[in-house]
Parts: sequence; structure tokens; C-alpha cells
Amino acid sequence: MTAEERRNLHAFQNYVTKILDPTYILSYMTPWFKEDELQYIQAEKTNKGAMEAASLFLKFLLELQEEGWFRGFLDALDHAGYSGLCEAIESWDFQKIEKLEEYRLLLRRLQPEFKTSIDPDHILPDMCECLINQECEEIKQICSNKGSMAGAEKMVECLLRSDKENWPKTLKLALEKDENKFSELWIVDKASKDVETKDLEDEETNTSDIQIVYKEEPECQNLSQNSCPPSEVSHTYSPIKPRNYQLELTLPAKQGRNTIICAPTGCGKTFVSLLICEHHLQKFPQGQKGKVVFFAIQIPVYEQQKSVFSNYFERRGYKVSGISGATSEKVSVEQIVENSDIIILTPQILLNSLKNGTVPSLSVFTLMIFDECHNTSKHHPYNMIMFNYLDQKLGGSSDPLPQITGLTASVGVGDAKSTTEAMEYICKLCASLDVSVIATVRDNLEELEEIVYKPQKFFRKVELRTNDRFKYIISHLMREAESLAKNVFDELGTITLENLSEIQNRNFGTQKYEQWVVTVQKKCMVLQMADKDEESRICKALFLYTSHLRKLNDALIINEHARMKDALDYLKDFFTNVRSAGFDEIEQDLTRRFEEKLQELESISMDPSNENPKLKDLCFILQEEYHFNPDTRTILFVKTRALVDALKKWIEENSKLSFLKPGILTGRGKTNQNIGMTLPAQKCILDAFRSTDDNKILIATSVADEGIDIAQCNLVILYEYVGNVIKMIQTRGRGRARGSKCFLLTSNADVIEKEKINMYKKKMMNDSILKLQSWDEEVFKEKVRQIQIHEKFIRDNQGKEEPVLDKKNKKLLCRKCKAFACYTADIRVVEECHFTVLGDAFRERFVSKLHPRPKSFGCFEKKAKIFCARENCHYDWGIYVKYNTFEIPVIKIESFVVEDIATGQQTLYAKWRDFHFEKLPYDAAEMPK
Repeated sequence: MTAEERRNLHAFQNYVTKILDPTYILSYMTPWFKEDELQYIQAEKTNKGAMEAASLFLKFLLELQEEGWFRGFLDALDHAGYSGLCEAIESWDFQKIEKLEEYRLLLRRLQPEFKTSIDPDHILPDMCECLINQECEEIKQICSNKGSMAGAEKMVECLLRSDKENWPKTLKLALEKDENKFSELWIVDKASKDVETKDLEDEETNTSDIQIVYKEEPECQNLSQNSCPPSEVSHTYSPIKPRNYQLELTLPAKQGRNTIICAPTGCGKTFVSLLICEHHLQKFPQGQKGKVVFFAIQIPVYEQQKSVFSNYFERRGYKVSGISGATSEKVSVEQIVENSDIIILTPQILLNSLKNGTVPSLSVFTLMIFDECHNTSKHHPYNMIMFNYLDQKLGGSSDPLPQITGLTASVGVGDAKSTTEAMEYICKLCASLDVSVIATVRDNLEELEEIVYKPQKFFRKVELRTNDRFKYIISHLMREAESLAKNVFDELGTITLENLSEIQNRNFGTQKYEQWVVTVQKKCMVLQMADKDEESRICKALFLYTSHLRKLNDALIINEHARMKDALDYLKDFFTNVRSAGFDEIEQDLTRRFEEKLQELESISMDPSNENPKLKDLCFILQEEYHFNPDTRTILFVKTRALVDALKKWIEENSKLSFLKPGILTGRGKTNQNIGMTLPAQKCILDAFRSTDDNKILIATSVADEGIDIAQCNLVILYEYVGNVIKMIQTRGRGRARGSKCFLLTSNADVIEKEKINMYKKKMMNDSILKLQSWDEEVFKEKVRQIQIHEKFIRDNQGKEEPVLDKKNKKLLCRKCKAFACYTADIRVVEECHFTVLGDAFRERFVSKLHPRPKSFGCFEKKAKIFCARENCHYDWGIYVKYNTFEIPVIKIESFVVEDIATGQQTLYAKWRDFHFEKLPYDAAEMPK
């Protein structure tokens, strides 16, 4: 294969990914691919779909160096039945495939009618020549097992990937032969222009992919959605015409000036960044190339923007790649940066690469775009990246620095009380990003206001329950648990429960109490005594009491904001888990106390008179809004994942609201109560909310209030949810449609007052930006430079203390019962970030249970969970995995107390990276034979 052919295959890869299901040709590619690569591709198809699997297939394919692989690929396509794709690649002429775009667009638009009108068994015999044999068999199987509607859905999926130029006409003939009325909708003799014009003129169309929603953001502007396949997105890119206000926003950046673009959510800042990026890449003379890096903080936003940039730029001949924490272990950052024109990154990836030298300096880039750039402060990865930039700039380096563009809906004002203080805050943000211009819409405000509708804002103050017997009982249980914990401290005689934390005035059922009990629990874990058996007994007792107090406090918080039933279910689940673990005398006693109250708790939780007034008001708002507009789409923001789950159950079990079919969107991180949503789950929920009627309401934590594009939403409800002015603007911005509303629902008058302060701060921010824009640019640059010099002076004088590597051997003790687990000398690092323990002795110290969610990730296969083997402890220590040919334990540092052997000092670590011991790499030769 020639270098030109390789480049061509890369350039036309969008056509391949939208057509090819690589699992149909893998059996023909075994001479070229490794077994694990074949498995990765199969797993990608299972987890993410054919398009993602095809992208991975092409990545492996283009990395092949062996002779003959290109011919082998073409033969595989031919054998599998991809005759159209094979022909297009052989001639490098994709016109026939390109002409099918209009029919894919039409079929997607008609998909709901297709599913309800078509019996695939009737038309499949006539359609087989347009499909892969394996696809025909799968359609038959689905019809047999799940019915004709599911089979029709599968047929649509297959037709959308068909490479046969005659499939639209064949479908028409098959429909007419079957005398199916759908044939009247399936028009194949109109030009694509007719189809496209109709779509663009229909402002209220409710299609599932090329979506025009509420005029303010037609499909050609709504470029940060990722619910439609690249074929359809790329189909719309050609005719895009920027609006005047968008061109206004691009001007300073196109002139090469470092710029913050501050514009409201929903105005198309992603499109603005595409225009800036395209202009930047085109300005380089022949022989020189630009290199752009686009940063996204959250994984869903990263996925969204990676899709948008790929669809826009790859058909223009640029290579777009992406790396996030979820993919960084599988790819070479160095190669991707070197071989790509545009790289989409989560910022920590670049920060790590700068630290380890994989990326030598920021000079390899010519443009850096920071999405949600208001986060550039303190120790945020954005700011750490810019420290590198500013050290290079102020250090007198002759190496060129990249241009900077920041995107945000709100620069914020911090704790500013006046416009002067707000201007100072904004200047510091500009200094952090080395920005000399803040771009806002000024000349084309009227056009902007036609596009971005400001939602009506309503504040609803609701009352708490007047008589809360549930709270009384749970508070009594908490007082008992505190008293039992105090008795343990009385045995010590040297320390009391009260002086372990500075937090005072802690009320049950509050975040402040949560903070207090967490602080106490951590200090109890490192209590030390001369008698180690007594230390183990005392520490374990205090661990159990504080753990129960946390759960009881959680239940009070759920009770305040949701149903008593939800709070009680939360506790019942907890005590069920307690029974299945160690269940020692203390746990038996605490469980008995709870169960003594259980019957009364069950009774009051089912009493209709105890219904939460907040939920009554929330129900009224939802009923009223959906009565006036049945097509309403709602995002309900709440503070915690436990509350997300509780409100979801409430809506599903409420006969007045169950039609809303709630979806949930939470972060990926694991908390004390919950395991976060996986990335595929997040993407699935977002796509369902955007493009179908399956979910009319999305219940979300803060993961949805920044950057994720949900244009369809026209009702935002903030349920006891308020933050700073940035969060207010971002969250309100989710309500994008005309006639949209935003409700703040709270029982706390202080919350309403805080939201009103945020509204005042928003006005103060806008006034401050206008004043700064009136400054002479050179004066502004000098102000920024002085701030940068001052901040660098502070950084330099604080010193950059490198952590001292502690080579002394240490013990790891169970965090719950203080049982000895292992020595640090026996710990090995696997794949740079996973930690295992050598030796059969460690295996005697844990017990295992089959993992409830076994799965593979990278080279690892989860097999089991491991727990402390000490009787009546069984604290979670980590997992047991198959790694290559070995089965090894993988432990988590947050399950252990680290004890210095020499001094006896005990320390807690939340992350392995905070524990600076000598980390030796895993070597299979050390494993027992």
C-alpha cells in the first residue's frame, strides 16, 4: 500500500465508519489483527455501537505495517458483502455513497412511522440484496424474538448503513409490492435540495436526529449535539452560514488576539470555536501547519465536542483525535499529538503529559481553546496548564506560545461586593489565561436576543412538614449512637468526641453534620494505643458508630426533600448490607435499635398526611406545565445522587406524573453512597432525552449544568439547588426554548435570597465587562501583565516542593479493624495506576465474593471483590482481576491506614498519588509459577 492510499483511507474514514460494521469482517481479518485487538473491536460494538467499533477498527488498520493488509481489507469487504464500499475505496470515488445521504436523512425523519407501519418479514425477501447476509439473519431473529416493531427498528439501522446505491428504490418497490401505505411517504425521485429545504423551513419539526428546536437554534447551528450520526451532521455542515453575532464573537480571535468569548448558553459558542479553529488552520503558509488543542472538563462534554470537531473537520482533510481519562491508557499521547491537527483533551491528560515529558512544552500547539474557561483558577488543571504557559512567557523563552481562546457563559465575579472588585476579579481571570480581549455581543444584540430566549424566573417558597415523626425517631437513634460512641471515648479518658472537630452547632440532617461526622471518623481511624488488640477494638467500634451516623443523617436529608418512604428504603438497604457483611455485636445492637422502630417508621411513611409539601408543589408545577404544553421537556436539578434516585422513584410511582418516564444524569465518580454513571450510560441518557419521547424529564446533579448541549429543554426546576453566579447562568441556560421557564423551589428563604444575590452579581458582571471593554487595550494588557508578574512572584516564593520519596517499608492496616494487610515492599504498580500485592501471605488476609458487575477494561477482567478476612469485619479492600494470564488482587488505598514501622505514626490517604512511597513496577517474573 502506498503512503497516498493510506492518507486517502484516513481522509475518507467518515464514509467507512458510517457504513461498516467491522464485526461482520473480523473473521476475514485474523491474519492481520492480534487476538486482543479483535476482542477490543467486538467489545466496542457491544458497548458503544457499530460506528465506534468501526473507528477503532480503522485505527488498528491504519497502524498495520505488514505487506498486503490493504488488499486483505478490500477482499474482506467483498466477501462480507460490502460491494459498494469496496468499489468506492478501490476507485477513491464516494459519489454514489454521498448521494445516499438524502435518503438516510429522510429515513431517519420517518423512522417512527417506519417502525409502526412495516412488518420486516413481508419486505425482507426483496430487500436482502441491499443488506449484508448477517444483517438479514439478525432482522429475522429479532422479529421472531421481540416482534415486528423491534425488527423494523433493526432494519432501519441496517439500511442507514447500506452501501448499495439502489436501496432507496428497492425499498420503494418492496413497499408498493406489499401495498404498504408507508410507500406514500417514501419519495425517492425528489432531489436532495427539496428534502433539505423542507427540513430547514420547518421550525417546529420533531425529528430524531436533524433536529430544529424552537427557532432559537436551528439544526445547522446546533453543532454541539451528538445524537445524530456523523453522516447527517456532516451533511448539514456545508450550507452553514454564521450569524452576524457569531462573526462578531470570532473577530478578535481571528486577528490572533488572546480572547475570552463570553456569550450566553445556546448562542452557538461551539460553532464560533469551529470558525476560529478553521481560520487559524488555514492561515499558515504552505509548508507550515497549525496544531489546535481543545479542552473539555467533563467527559460527556469531551465526547460531545470530539464528535462535533471530527464531523466538521475530517471531511475537510484535517485529522481530529481525542484523549480522555477513559481512553488514555490505551493510546499514545505523544503519537496522537504529533499526528493530529486538532486534539480534544480533558485537561489533566495534557498536564500529566507535560509533567512526564511526553509533551515537551506548550509550544507544540499553535492554538489552545478552553471550554468553560471560568474554571481557570486556583489548582484547577486549566490553571496548572497556564502556569506552564506563563512561566514560559515571563521566563524570557524564545519558543513561540500558542494563541489562547476561552469560552464561557459567565466569567463570574467571585466574592466581589462592588463593580470595582468585580473588575479586579475578571482581570485576574484574564491574566490567568493571558487574555487581552473579552469578546461579547454588542453590535448584534437584537439578533442574539431573537436566538437566545431568556427564561422566565419564578421563586417558590414551600413549607416543611409541620409534624415530622420520622425525623424525631431517626434523631433519637442518632443520639443513641452518639452516646454509645462517647462511652468508647470515656474508656480512653484522654480525648472526647466533642474535641475531635472544630465544627459546632451541628444539627441532625444537615450537610454540616455530615462534615462533622466525616472529620471525626477520619481521626478515629488513626487513634493509637500501646495495646494493639485494644486499638483494633476501639477503632473498629468508632468506625461502626460513625458510619451508622452518616447513614442516618443521609436518611434525614432525603426525608426533608423527598418522601419518608424513600428515606426509609435507603436505611433498609443499608441495614440489609450490614447484615451481609461482618455483623458483629455493635452492628447487631444498632440494627436491633433500628428494627425496634421499623414498624412505626413503616406506618408513618405510608400515612398520606405525612406527604412532603415540597413534593406537592413540585407535582403541581409539573402538572400545570405539561397541561399547558404536553411537549414540555424538563431538567430537574438536585444536589445529591441519593435525591436523584428518590425523586425518580417518586415520579415513577405517582400516577399523575409517571407518563414523564424520568431519566437520570449523574457524575461518573464514586461517592460513599453510590457508584457513578458510566460514560456509555451518560451518553445513552442524553441521546434519549434529546431525540426521543422516552424521557420527558431529566433529573440531574451538577454534571448537566455546564457545557452539555440540551437544546430541547424548556423547563428548568432548581430543587433546593443553588450555587454561585456562574452556576446560575449555566443552569438557567439549559432552558433554551421560547416560552421556557425556570423555577427555584425551596423551603429555605436563604436559598431564595442567595439566588437573588446571584442575579444582582450577574448584572454587576455585565457592567464590569462593559467598563473593561472601554479601556485602551494597551492599558488592559499592562494591567494583566502586572497581575501575572505578581502571581508568578507568589508562586515562585511558595516554592515548588517536590514530594520526598519515602523508601522505608510501611504497613497497610485495614481502615475498619486495623488488621495487618501487607507491607509497602510487597506492593507493585500495574499499568502505571493499579496496585497489587505480591505473595501468598496477603491472599490469606482477604476473602473474596464474586463481583456483582464483572466486566473487562483494558487488559483487566474483574472477577471478584475482596474483603478483610478478619471475622466480623469484612471491609471492602478492592477487587480480584485476571490480568493477562495471572489472577491478582488490586487494592485501593482508601481502604487502609498506613503505619510507619519505625515511629508507629498512622496516616490516611485518599489517593495513591498522595502516598509517596517507592512504587515498584509489576513484573510477571515475580508471580508464583
